[in-house]
Amino acid sequence: MSQKLKVTVWNEFRHEKENEKVRSVYPNGIHQAIGEGLGAEVEVSYATLDEPEHGLTEETLNNTDVLIWWGHKAHGAVDDAIVERVHNRVLHGMGLIVLHSGHFSKVFKKLMGTSCDLKWREADEKERLWVVAPSHPIVEGVGQYIELEAEEMYGEHFDIPQPDELIFVSWFEGGEVFRSGCTFHRGQGKIFYFRPGHETYPTYYNEQVRTVIRNAVQWAAPSTREYPYYGNHKPLEPIKAKQAAQQG
Repeated sequence: MSQKLKVTVWNEFRHEKENEKVRSVYPNGIHQAIGEGLGAEVEVSYATLDEPEHGLTEETLNNTDVLIWWGHKAHGAVDDAIVERVHNRVLHGMGLIVLHSGHFSKVFKKLMGTSCDLKWREADEKERLWVVAPSHPIVEGVGQYIELEAEEMYGEHFDIPQPDELIFVSWFEGGEVFRSGCTFHRGQGKIFYFRPGHETYPTYYNEQVRTVIRNAVQWAAPSTREYPYYGNHKPLEPIKAKQAAQQG
């Protein structure tokens, strides 16, 4: 029997403590709702901003196959040393799933190398996420689109590098569109950005949204390939001395 993937769900866990509306939607925290949606096929643990080292110790990350990241109001409070630690683990093969406003997190911006900025609006708008890569494993079991009756709007231009694969494009009631499901590869790590999930809406209880995140965890699982060797390298074959050098 194969070993379960180890998934760590990271969340600021600030909104739920400070805002009654958010607490009423996610009484146990957004991270708990996300983790519950992953099912019994994976081993889930949780980490939050106000824990020592933000809950992302060397040991925790070294035992994490896929990290799920939700952040919003406290991106600047994430210690740069922890950002570097997560970044390094992604390069070495840990999968990373960045949700909603995590687009503006330090770690996502570091991995993308761009501002990751966008347009936004809170107006209880309908969102329709259209599947534009129907053969991709991340959308297995999802219909032609996911419809959310109320969500925060994100609109183009989204300042990210060209995605390796575009999985979802969103349409919003106010008229904007957005690249809502994007994959990237950095080093040996696989990254999936998935847009929906504003803190005042019950998005992470939606079964199709949960299906996407479950699928993304499996897609982002680390490969078993050995990490590439970098730096000075001895020749594999004998190098013949150049004729000019011999004559000299």
